Amino acid sequence: MLKQRIITALILAPAAIWLVLFASTQVLGVALGLVVLLGALEWARLAGYSEPLGRALFLIALTLLMVAAEAWRRDQGGQWIYLAASLWWLGVLGLLLRRRQGNLGEAQGKSPLALLAGVLVLLPAWLAMVELHQRQPAGPGLLLFVLLMIWLADIGAYFAGRRFGKTKLAPAISPGKTLEGVYGAMFSLLLSGLALYLWGVLPQLGLLPLLLLCLLVGLFSIVGDLFESLLKRRRGVKDSGKLLPGHGGVLDRIDSLTAALPLFLFGLNLLGAA
Repeated sequence: MLKQRIITALILAPAAIWLVLFASTQVLGVALGLVVLLGALEWARLAGYSEPLGRALFLIALTLLMVAAEAWRRDQGGQWIYLAASLWWLGVLGLLLRRRQGNLGEAQGKSPLALLAGVLVLLPAWLAMVELHQRQPAGPGLLLFVLLMIWLADIGAYFAGRRFGKTKLAPAISPGKTLEGVYGAMFSLLLSGLALYLWGVLPQLGLLPLLLLCLLVGLFSIVGDLFESLLKRRRGVKDSGKLLPGHGGVLDRIDSLTAALPLFLFGLNLLGAA
């Protein structure tokens, strides 16, 4: 499994990095939009919409909402969308805290609320990626920084959890995650914040605000991961899909980013750095 994960990552990571650094925002937006729509197909299945028609309708609806949200962002700015996304993830955190130890039960039939949750998860993340990338001159670098920060936090959590993991974080939702893994992620996040400070691309922010922002965003990336795990466990599936060998589905790769990206952009705006 680990070998497959590494091989898949070695193929996908360079492609993602090239797109972020060298593609135009329009090309990147379309490419990432396709990734998000692939994730939406998986999300519809987790919400109980397994038939082609239901998934196709969800895909069309999300596409139209993405186009409308991008037009709104260009005209009015996206801050209200990122604020709503941040409040949404705070609500998800509360839900996870209530469910982390309890019996989750099994999802029965179709869930329109779960489908709506997919819009709230996927749309702001895509919009934040597009907006962050188009901010010049440092936009592409900042977007790449967020991607690398979350990837490194995942790696830190994985290896710290394997080596030191004893205390379960949310046993009913994701039995493999531990508090020790969270500490490993926090260490990686602090190093990432220090790297961002030394990079000097956000001179208006001091070291402490940057470290706090990276910690908060990284910790909420774990919330994004756990929320998808909650949906999968209630549906009785291990992975959201089988598209990526060793990783599962698209959602299994972007679940952390769905929370991290809008919160990072909202945090930059709030701190007056964007």
